Amino acid sequence: MKQFFYRRIAEPVLGLLRQGVAPQSIALGLACGAVIGVFPVLGTTTVLCTLAAIALRLNLVAVQTVHLLMTPVQVLLIIPFVRVGETLVGAPAEPLSISAGFELFSHGAWHATTILGSAIVHAVIGWLALGPLTLYLLYRLLRPILERAAPHSRGTGGQ
Repeated sequence: MKQFFYRRIAEPVLGLLRQGVAPQSIALGLACGAVIGVFPVLGTTTVLCTLAAIALRLNLVAVQTVHLLMTPVQVLLIIPFVRVGETLVGAPAEPLSISAGFELFSHGAWHATTILGSAIVHAVIGWLALGPLTLYLLYRLLRPILERAAPHSRGTGGQ
């Protein structure tokens, strides 16, 4: 797992730093990829990440790579986002499970969307409540790490 992380995440990020990409930009790209990558509406995150990368002038490959790595987390967070949304709007908890959701999607996305409409709305509300704060915190966590790594990645030694 450590080798996978280094090869798939650390090496490409260090490569961006060596190319002169600002650590702040990389941190924002990674944070956007992670947070938008868990947006609780399946099939929308690629477009949303692309739009964010273009709008914020971020490295599209970095954003999309992190977004794709977040896919298992996205699936795991759908029901918690629904629960947060239900709590925020005062709706009763709907009986939900990941396996039942996949069974619905096996009959077609439109079918699943019509049956799960309110759950999808609650999940989006939950994500909207937590996403911006998570994006900010993740950016604030990653930025100093990448700023410290930047001099080392350019071969200037430790400063």
